[in-house]
Order: sequence, then C-alpha cells, then structure tokens
Amino acid sequence: MTALEPRDADLAKTSDVPSVPESEESVLGRPYRALSIGIVSVVLLIAFEATAVGTAMPVAARELDGVSLYAFAFSGYFTTSLFGMVLAGQWSDRRGPLGALTAGIASFGAGLLLAGTAGVMWLFILGRAVQGLGGGLVIVALYVVVGRAYPERLRPAIMAAFAASWVVPSIVGPLASGAVTEHLGWRWVFVGIPVLVVFPLALPQIRRLAGGPVDGSGRPASFDRRRIRLALGISVGAGLLQYAAQDLRWLSLVPGVAGAALLVPAVLGLLPRGTYRAARGLPSVVLLRGVAAGSFIAAESFVPLMLVTQRGLSPTLAGFSLAAGGGTWALGSWLQSRPRMEPYRERLMTLGMVLVAATIAAAPSVLIDSVPAWTLAVVWAFGCFGMGLVISSTSVLLLHLSAPEEAGTNSAALQISDGLSNVILLALGGAAFAALGGGSVTHTAMDASATTSHPAAFAAVFLPMAGVALVGAWVTTRLRER
Repeated sequence: MTALEPRDADLAKTSDVPSVPESEESVLGRPYRALSIGIVSVVLLIAFEATAVGTAMPVAARELDGVSLYAFAFSGYFTTSLFGMVLAGQWSDRRGPLGALTAGIASFGAGLLLAGTAGVMWLFILGRAVQGLGGGLVIVALYVVVGRAYPERLRPAIMAAFAASWVVPSIVGPLASGAVTEHLGWRWVFVGIPVLVVFPLALPQIRRLAGGPVDGSGRPASFDRRRIRLALGISVGAGLLQYAAQDLRWLSLVPGVAGAALLVPAVLGLLPRGTYRAARGLPSVVLLRGVAAGSFIAAESFVPLMLVTQRGLSPTLAGFSLAAGGGTWALGSWLQSRPRMEPYRERLMTLGMVLVAATIAAAPSVLIDSVPAWTLAVVWAFGCFGMGLVISSTSVLLLHLSAPEEAGTNSAALQISDGLSNVILLALGGAAFAALGGGSVTHTAMDASATTSHPAAFAAVFLPMAGVALVGAWVTTRLRER
C-alpha cells in the first residue's frame, strides 16, 4: 500500500480547474464522475496486482523451476519502477500526464500478460520488469491528474478513495488469488487482473482538465536529461546489484562493483543531502520511508513461500495470512490522521517501527511445528498497523518540511527511497535465502510443495529485516529539525 497512500505528493494547484455548482461538488458529481471511476479503477488494478500476485508467486516459481530466483520476481518490478517514476515526473510536467498514464497502464497490462504466459522463469521476471515500468509511470501521473483536474477542496476525498481502494484487495485479493491458483492455475491470476481497469472512461476528462504542459504554454518542454540519466543509473545499478547478490560467486563481484558505481552517485543526486547519514529533518523522513517499506516488503515477500513450502499450506490459506493486514493498515493510517494525535506523531511512528520489527522477528516462529500457522496472520496484522502509522506520517512530515516549490522534487525522492530500498533489501534477503539452500524444492506426487530447504534460509531473511526495522525506530527520533 505504499505507492498510493494519501498525501504522498504535493499536488500542483492550478487556476484553470472549473467551478461547479455546490450540488455537484463531489468526486462522484457529474463533472468528475467518469474521471473518478476511471482513475480509481487504475488504483484498484495496482492494488489487486500487489496483493494477489504475491499469493500466486510461490506456485509460479515452483512450476517454472525458478524458486532460487524468487526474489528477482519482486525486485525486478521495483527496479524498473524507479526509472518509471522519474520519467513520469518529467513527462507529466512538460507534456501533461495523459501520455505517461496511458503508457504506464499499457506497460503494466503487457507485463501481466507476459508473466502470465511465460514458460521459463527469466521470461516471467521480464514480465514483472515491464509491469514495474508501467507502475512507476502510473503512480506519479495519477498524482498530477488529481492536482490538475480536481479543485483543492475535493483532493482529500479522491485521495481517500485511493487509500480505500487498497482495503478490499488486501482482504479479498490473497484469498481470491489462492482459490484461482488452486482451481484454475496461477497463470489466470496474471492474465485476469487487467479486466478490472475502466480507465478509458477518464480519457476525455483528463484531456480537458489535465492536458498539456504544466505552464499552460501549450508547447512541450524538453526533459531534464541529467535526472533521466540519474534515474537510469539507479535502475541499472540496482539490477546489477541484485544479479550479483543472487549469483554468489567471486566473478559476481564485477557486476556488483559496477552496480554500486552507478547507484551511489545517482542516489546522491536524487535524494536530499544527508539522507544516507540520517541528517535531522527532511533527510531522515526520506530515509525512514525507505527503511520501513524496504524491511517490511522484503519480509512479506517470503511469507507465502514459507507457509506453502515449510508448513504445507495451500496457496489460499497462505494468502489468508496477509488478508487482515489491509484493514489494520488502513486503521493505522486513519489513527495518525486524527488532529488530536498530531502532537504525538513522532511517538506514534516510533511505536509503528517497533511493531514492524517485532512482527518480522516473530514471523519465523511458524517454522516450529508446534506453533499454529494461523498465528502468523494475527502477528502480521499488527505489523501492518504499524506500517499504517509510519507510511502516512512520513508523507505528512515531508510536506511540512518542504517549501512549496520543492514539494514535488521531495515527494519524488520519497518514492525513490521507497522503491530503491525494496530492491536492495530484497537483493540481500534473496542472497541470504539462496546461500542457505532456500531454492532447493522437489516435486512429488503426494505433495507438490515438498521442500528440502533448510528453515534457516527463511530465518536468514526475516531476522536481518527485523534489525533494519529497529534502525528505523532510531531514525524516528531524528525527524524534527532542532
């Protein structure tokens, strides 16, 4: 749920938003109804993909004989989305959001179809990468559409609709995905998701209310080539590091060093100065977003695989372990938004990170046969509550600490920190998982999920991520400038 949380960007205020009668002043009023339904359906598409695909992933990786490459299926998405985010920002500001949004949806759908029809694991990962590019384009372009098409008084309502769009998929998505995977096959999870989008309804309104360059000149401006190069450096560098982490040979040091050489200067150029050392204020807010999202998502990616291969659960039951998290995440987001909680925001964020760390650390307990597998569902709901407290609060603090003319750039930095941390921590977790034999899965007639993986392979993923989350709890003490 990190990508489309409310208040994630300071949306541009434009004077050309049309006024409407009071009786129609609603996101579902006549002037905005088709636009609202269209763009909310896009969010729903992304939400169902994020929640449903993770449930089908263990079965897909096993059938494609690619469990050892399991982490690539997730990090491939995040790697290309980094480039898509920066590209969409440039595209939307200079030529309007419609092109970026349309291209993003097309890329997202094409990636789903490519992954759903893949016959080998590398083609499956390529499909996920195409999805990631589309997802990065869509995330940023949607914010621009909201900022330019809706008057300021309606923006909280449409952003609330974005957040609400994650609740039902978080509950229904894993269960529906598990049932489809069991009865129809994992491929139908991928090829069936694109039918959820009704984006064409919104096209005329986007052209009318949010089209053209942001300065209103009608002339497309050229892209900032330096930022595009930095974005490409982040994506390629993160991909090389991921490959090096999975290969685990001395020869893999070559792509690892090359990836770091590309990644480090690109990160320094796109994130606020002092982010890497948790400088007080804005840099720590951006760092916390990455630490929280990266540690939690990297751990969550291995939850269904652990339950399917180690406890013998069906994909449906494994998906249920993540189902309650959508509701508790929304509850945490709602709680931090209450005015009376504002004086305690930093304390709430510290509590949230402690809950996240405790949840991740407790997850491997289900590797013990005497511990009921359902306890993970309860534990994970607490972790999602903590994430709801933290993720929304980082967006609120970012806007509080940003000058109006810097809010867009800083919001992009927040998203980059989020996506980049997912790539890096998934790479590290995947390397630890592969090093301890996590990719050794056998097929038998009696049990398709029988495995020779050592439980330590999963513990090597969850326990370090819990440590990263604890670092995030310390970062919450450095969010305010002195």
